[in-house]
Amino acid sequence: MIVLDTHIWVWWVDNSPRLTEQLRELIAAHQSSGLGVSIFSCWEVAKLVEKGRIQLVRPVNEWLDLGLAYPGVQLLELTLPIVVKATQLEGFHNDPADQIIVATAQDRACPLLTVDAKIVNYPYVQVLK
Repeated sequence: MIVLDTHIWVWWVDNSPRLTEQLRELIAAHQSSGLGVSIFSCWEVAKLVEKGRIQLVRPVNEWLDLGLAYPGVQLLELTLPIVVKATQLEGFHNDPADQIIVATAQDRACPLLTVDAKIVNYPYVQVLK
């Protein structure tokens, strides 16, 4: 399994041109073993819509249902160990969504697919490139 960062998941579901061919290939290569999406990514998408920072082609609840039904997608619940780990990320920035997603990847011992430079440059999480 790999964990998808929120923006990667959104780009994939929306077939965004921002999702490069390399990212598409990595997603396709890992679909059979699982594409983990944190429940916190669902919250983040809803929050971004609420704040007007992204626009979806359908209501957010429908978009989330569709995005979670994509082949290989597995919803990753928030657990107590993930919550605690998210507060103990040495030298990591203060974005709670990023903290939860990184902690989820660490807790699951799975690589993370992201292009977020703050995560890519964080040495304590495996990022697919």
